[in-house]
Amino acid sequence: MKLLLNDSEIERHHFKDQDMYSDKSDKENDHDHEESDNDGLGKSEESDSDTSERQDDSYVDPEPIDVKETTYVEQSHEELGEAGEAAQTEVVSEENKSLIWTLLKQVRPGMDLSKVVLPTFILEPRSFLDKLSDYYYHADFLSEAALEENAYNRMKKVVKWYLSGFYKKPKGLKKPYNPILGETFRCMWIHPRTNSKTFYIAEQVSHHPPISAFYVSNRKDGFCLSGSILAKSKFYGNSLSAILDGEGRLTFLNRGEDYVMTMPYAHCKGILYGTMTLELGGTVNITCEKTGYSATIEFKLKPFLGNNDSVNQISGKIKLGKEVLAILEGHWDSEVTISDKKTDVSETFWNPTSDIKQRRLPRYTVKFEEQDDFESEKLWQQVTRAINNKDQTEATQEKYVLEEAQRKSAKERKLKGEEWTCKLFDQDSVTGEWHYKYADTRPWDPLNDMIQFEKDGTIQTKVRHRTPMVSVPKIKRKPASQKKGECGFSSPEPDNQDSSGSEAQLLKHNTRIRKKGADLGELQSAIESIKETQEDIKRDIMALRNRVTSNSPPVDYHFLQFKHYVFILLMVLLQLIINFLFK
Repeated sequence: MKLLLNDSEIERHHFKDQDMYSDKSDKENDHDHEESDNDGLGKSEESDSDTSERQDDSYVDPEPIDVKETTYVEQSHEELGEAGEAAQTEVVSEENKSLIWTLLKQVRPGMDLSKVVLPTFILEPRSFLDKLSDYYYHADFLSEAALEENAYNRMKKVVKWYLSGFYKKPKGLKKPYNPILGETFRCMWIHPRTNSKTFYIAEQVSHHPPISAFYVSNRKDGFCLSGSILAKSKFYGNSLSAILDGEGRLTFLNRGEDYVMTMPYAHCKGILYGTMTLELGGTVNITCEKTGYSATIEFKLKPFLGNNDSVNQISGKIKLGKEVLAILEGHWDSEVTISDKKTDVSETFWNPTSDIKQRRLPRYTVKFEEQDDFESEKLWQQVTRAINNKDQTEATQEKYVLEEAQRKSAKERKLKGEEWTCKLFDQDSVTGEWHYKYADTRPWDPLNDMIQFEKDGTIQTKVRHRTPMVSVPKIKRKPASQKKGECGFSSPEPDNQDSSGSEAQLLKHNTRIRKKGADLGELQSAIESIKETQEDIKRDIMALRNRVTSNSPPVDYHFLQFKHYVFILLMVLLQLIINFLFK
């Protein structure tokens, strides 16, 4: 049975949060509002009390928060797959082998397969936009990394999170659907320990070339991710590679740190002869320019004469500048060990044991009835149903209907001279990067921010009073209108000010005073720090001057005085000789 929840109901089932109240009067007013709005409703269930690692919250019912938000459904089934090569092989039937031979007649070695129609028997029944979300079932590692004060340990936690996104894999050799232009996908994860949610938004922003853009946000836990992936496929005769060209950018909001990372490629071998097997290959990099730390991980393909232990191997390094601090060794779908170069101590760095898998964050997807026609689940529903029913003929036909509709739309736009406009992402005309239109990269303010939620693809934050937005630079945004008197929501678009009465104005005025006082205090501290630095510099200069003086050779004052005496004596003798001669 599926559980239907919107964002607020999910919070009520998983945690209770007291940060939503600025003071006692606000809490009482919200409580009165709750009673008036919930007459006739049964008493809500109370969740277990817990403590937030970030803000040490006591839990109260957040139900009074009134926002229009998307309704999410808890994921009912999830296929993780098993470690090792067995889960990555595909036994092809005689019927499907004939389809492969028909496909191979259309291609040649080195050819890009992005425009080739692939048979449906190798398709995983979900979109590529959905598959990109596999990296966030352990997003709580990023919550921990955002709190980590040590930059080296922070990098290690980021690498651990990165590796946690690979062990989930479908059985056999499966490829997700190529997204249709304009297709979108939304989901989210609950963080019970930190009272927060991680939102994932993705859109297919280009069809030729096929580019998928994504944005991930959890402002309360202090991180967001953005990026775009250009999917390429290359055929090499008995093998082919799916190359994910692009990068993701992880940002810790409280630190202003960006971690730029790349992706490995998927390699399928045994197409013409041997067993069809899927592997990951290539070298990926995770780099933080601000701290100077970086990580390099090599995904190794199985050698021709390799044994079972050589399947899914990885090796890597964590460095500060050019100095290697630690070595990583292991397998991307099982255990990875780390060896410290200074202490020579080795320990388990990451291992997706059954206990770890049980602690995966629960994922929620948008309720089917609330999805629009271009959301992945609804868009591909007929193809997915046919694949699950093992009806390859119907799956191929339904897939053809979608692809033909896309080609027809492209022709119509070309005839009209129209350009495709993305719904959720904009492209930077200078860098070519894709940015989420509604990105909000402000650090979380527990005194002002109440909850983060999503509606129609827009990730927002309900706030007590308005604050300046921080959004992606160089991206122009259209102003959004808002009805007068509504509660405040943070978004990167300019909004009208609320007319919430004198009490709200007083609260805003007091907040401004506190902010100015805090700014003045920081300015005074900075001035004092500069003065102390100047004094230190003066002391260093004096010490250096004294040292130079003490090291220089002493002046021979006695020698100078002796010369003077000799000169005076000579002058006196000369005067005496002159006097004697002129007597």
